[in-house]
Amino acid sequence: MSVFAKASAKRSARAAWTGLAIAGVSTLLLSACATGGTEPTETEEPADAGDALPVEAGERDLSLTIGSLLPQSGSLAFLGPPEEAGVALALEDINAADLGMTVEGIFRDSGDTTTDIATVSVTDLLSQGVSAIVGAASSGVSFTVIDQITAAGVVQMSPANTSPSFTDYEDNGLYFRTAPSDILQGEVLGTQIAASGASTLGLLVLNDPYGTGLAENAKAAFEAAGGEVVAEELFNTGDSNFDSQLSTINAANPDAVAVITFDEAKVVVPALVGSGYPGDQLWFVDGNLADYSADFAPGLITGAKGTLPGLYVGEGDFRERLLEIDPSLTDFSYAGESYDATILIALAAYAANSTEGTDIGEYLRQVSGGTGDGEKVDSFADAAALLAEGEQIDYDGQSGPITLDENGDPTEATVSIYEYGDDNKYSYVE
Repeated sequence: MSVFAKASAKRSARAAWTGLAIAGVSTLLLSACATGGTEPTETEEPADAGDALPVEAGERDLSLTIGSLLPQSGSLAFLGPPEEAGVALALEDINAADLGMTVEGIFRDSGDTTTDIATVSVTDLLSQGVSAIVGAASSGVSFTVIDQITAAGVVQMSPANTSPSFTDYEDNGLYFRTAPSDILQGEVLGTQIAASGASTLGLLVLNDPYGTGLAENAKAAFEAAGGEVVAEELFNTGDSNFDSQLSTINAANPDAVAVITFDEAKVVVPALVGSGYPGDQLWFVDGNLADYSADFAPGLITGAKGTLPGLYVGEGDFRERLLEIDPSLTDFSYAGESYDATILIALAAYAANSTEGTDIGEYLRQVSGGTGDGEKVDSFADAAALLAEGEQIDYDGQSGPITLDENGDPTEATVSIYEYGDDNKYSYVE
């Protein structure tokens, strides 16, 4: 069968099955998907206000040092610039508030799991007396350094770790994240693929905590909607040949393929398209939702869709301010989450009137609104002014409401859907 005949047959099958695709999906999840994830999904009620620690009124005189452990190299390097810009912008806003806190940022590379860059960077950051570290982006990388960071009494707060395994990790109460667990992204991915009309699904999955966790939840949601996963192929970081995995997927002949990779997508996606899977049968995820205009022939992935946790950073003040920090930005993934992680760390230090990592860790959930009532604020300046009066706050930021639970996970989250055009760049759908 030719590539075009195969694609046509698949589209016909999808159209016939559309009416059945979303059966069995929970009401909560459908609410999130129906709006493209623009409505935050709550996963847990905040604690009572009685859990809140006291906030000392009065002026502050604090010098805070925050480290950044984000990808400047490796398979997630495309995420580094927007994340570092988010951190840098937050540092600028904290210092500009001039409310008794000065903050310094030290930026280091996280690399990926094929190197030991992250360990070297963390050792350097700890030697410079950081109170907290923003990063890493990769769940796999964070697992290599989380014990080193938290054992030193330093807060680790990731803007992009999504592995569900962090929720119950023994972290001395010092690990937090502003990105939701892939329990949510996986559910949205699986139900969106089902809603597109696909009755069978192939999965190409990075064999690390991020990839397997995301695949597990996508598979469960797709099957709950009545679909069948007919191929689930794993590969390891650093692999350059995917012939075996692609052969198995082709033999299974799925209606859609979810590509759960990092920049390995640059190799596997053209091969998938060449095997008869046009763009509208492909699904990307946050680890590879990138600008491929310089990598793929025009139109190669037209119609491909992808999921990305977080609010859409469209035209607006935040986007423009990020571009002032880094005019070369073309991707804004996790910029809001990085900004908010930095602001929350500073607010927790301000509330504790301390730059000790353990003290910051005790107040982080509280300043996010996770311990009960507090006045809603959306800027460091407004929040710090209230804290200086001894008031409780509930910070909501550029990535949306960020109410942290007792595990350091956000209890509200957003997943947005994007689609690729003929230029191989993605744009916001809903």
